[in-house]
Amino acid sequence: MRRVLSVLAAVAVALPVIPASAQAAQGPVFKDGQAQPVFDPADIVRDNVWVTAPVDSDRDGKDDLVHVEVVRPRATEQGLKVPVVYQASPYYAGGNDVANHNVDVELHSPTWPGHHRNGTAGDERVAAAVGPNPAITWRYEQYFTARGFAVVYAESLGSGQSTGCPTSGGRNETIGAKSVVDWLNGRAKARDANGTAVNAKWTTGSVGMMGVSYNGTLPNAVATTGVRGLDAIVPIAAISSWYDYYRQDGAVVAPGTFQGEDLDVLAEYVYTRADKEICKPIIEEIRQKQDRITGDYSAFWHERNYLKDVHNVRAATLVVHGLSDWNVKDLHAEQWYEAIKKVGVPHKIWWHQGAHADPYNIRREEWLVALNRWFTRYLYKQQNGVEREPRATIQREDKSWIEEAEWPAPGTADASLYLGAGGTARGTLGTSPTHRQGVESLTDDATKTAETLVNAASSPHRLSYSTGTTKQDVRLSGRGKVDLRASFSRPAANITALLVDRAPDGTSKIVTRGWTDPQNRLSPWLTIPVTPGREYSVEVEFEPKDYVFAAGHKIEFVLLSSDFDYTLRPKPGAGISLDVDETSLDLPIVGGKKALREAL
Repeated sequence: MRRVLSVLAAVAVALPVIPASAQAAQGPVFKDGQAQPVFDPADIVRDNVWVTAPVDSDRDGKDDLVHVEVVRPRATEQGLKVPVVYQASPYYAGGNDVANHNVDVELHSPTWPGHHRNGTAGDERVAAAVGPNPAITWRYEQYFTARGFAVVYAESLGSGQSTGCPTSGGRNETIGAKSVVDWLNGRAKARDANGTAVNAKWTTGSVGMMGVSYNGTLPNAVATTGVRGLDAIVPIAAISSWYDYYRQDGAVVAPGTFQGEDLDVLAEYVYTRADKEICKPIIEEIRQKQDRITGDYSAFWHERNYLKDVHNVRAATLVVHGLSDWNVKDLHAEQWYEAIKKVGVPHKIWWHQGAHADPYNIRREEWLVALNRWFTRYLYKQQNGVEREPRATIQREDKSWIEEAEWPAPGTADASLYLGAGGTARGTLGTSPTHRQGVESLTDDATKTAETLVNAASSPHRLSYSTGTTKQDVRLSGRGKVDLRASFSRPAANITALLVDRAPDGTSKIVTRGWTDPQNRLSPWLTIPVTPGREYSVEVEFEPKDYVFAAGHKIEFVLLSSDFDYTLRPKPGAGISLDVDETSLDLPIVGGKKALREAL
C-alpha cells in the first residue's frame, strides 16, 4: 500500500485550464447539477498553516501540530466563501527505506513448543523498494479550484512538517485529520510560519474528504467522529478496519504485493518529520502490540476498526473500489458500505474493474461528472437529485457499465454448492448434497503459488472441485463463504479457499480468495489449540465480489493450506483432511438457488 499509493496520491495530471477571461468572480455557476469551470485555476491563493490538534502523540508535553496547505480561488480575497475538498495524507513527504517482516516462518501454536516465532522484532527481514518523494500536488486540484472549491491538503501526524507520531490508523491520527475540519469551521486554532493566528474566513465550512488508499481511509476515520462540517466523503480503495488489512480470522495475511508489511512497517515508512528519534518508542510499541505471533484481534486492532463507530457518520458517502484490488481488498468497501446503509446517510457505490486506484483512467469523463455532482449536491447544497439516482455503478468484465438500484444486486440470495470426491485431480461441485464421499487430503507446500496449484491437472498439495459447464451466465454479487469439516496433522495450519473461473480453453482466473487460522475457528479474538487428527468445523469467508461466470465456463472451488503471496509460509508438510460430505459453499447469486440450478 505505502509505496504504490504515495505516488498515486501525489502525481500531477494536467486537466483543462480555463482562461482568465472565462472567470465569473461573483460566484460559482451550476449547470446540469454540476459546478462549472468559471474560475481560472491558475488565479489562486496558497496558504500554509499549522493547525493545533488536541492530542500529544509524541509525548513531548505539547499539542501536536498538523501542517496544512490551502489552495483557494483568488475570488475568496474579495469575500467569496467556498466549500472545501480536503485530502489528508501521510505520503506528501515521501517515505523511508523500510524492510518488511520475514514470512518464511513456522506458524504459532500454544501447544507446539519451538514453533512460536513468526516475524517479530529481531527476525530477519526482507528488503523493500521505496518510490520517489512527491511534492504536495494532486490531479484533482485544478479541476476543483476551477469550479469554485478550495482544495486543502494536510500532512498526517509524524509526517512532513507536522509534529506528532504516525500510528497507522490510531486514534491520534484521526484526531489530527479531524482538527483541520474543526479549524475550517472555527473550532480549532492555526498559525502561519511566523506564528500569527490564521482563521479560515474564506470558507463556508462545508467540507468533503476524498483520496485513494491511506488517503481514502482517513475520510472514513474522520467521518466516524461525527465532526460537524464534514458533509461528504469519497473513500476510494479505502480501509474500513486495519485488522482486515493485515489479518484475516487469526491468520497473518498480507496486502497484495506487499508480503511481510505490517502496521509497524507502515508507521516507520511514513515517519518523515524532521525529528527522527522522538517517535521510535511509539513505533516499537506498535511492533509489539500488532502481534504477528497469534494473529488475534485485540483492543489494539479494535482502536483501528472504524466500523465500530460508523453510527456517528453524518457525511454523504460515495464508496469507490476496484474489483481487482488485492491490496485493500474488496471486503473493506463491502463491509463499510453495508454499515453506511444501516446508518441511513446518503450513499452510493462505484465498482470498477481496475485494481488499487480510482476510476480516473478507466472512465474519466463519467467519473468526474459523478464526483462533481456528489460534491455539488452535498457541499454547495444544490438540489441536483443525486440522492434519487441508482446507488450502484458497476463495470462489468467486458468493460461495459451498468447502473442498479442498490448493491448487492437486487434479487441476490445465497445458493449452496456441494462437493463430490476426486479433489486431488478434480472432483465435482453441484447443487445437491453428496453422501459417502469420504475424506480427501492435501499436504501443504507453501513454495507453490495458488495459480500453479489451480492449474495443475492433479496435485497432492491442493483439492479441487468443479461444476459442469454452465448453460447460462451466473452472477456473484456480495460475500460468499465455505463451511469446512476438516482435521489437521499438526496443531497449526493455514487454510486458503479459492473460487475459480475455468474457461472453455482450460485457462483459469482466481475470482476470489479467503483465509483463516483454524485456531481462531470460534473467534478472531481467541486462539484455541487444535488437536491433530480431530475434526473441526471451520468457516472461511471469501472476499466479496461482483463477478459473472459466463455461460460455457465452470465454477471451481480449490482448497489450499498456505497461500504463497498472502499468508505466512511454513516449511512444507502440514496436512489437511477434508470431510467431503460435510463441506459446502454458500454463494450470493443473483436469482438465488433457482438461477444456479438452471445454470448447472
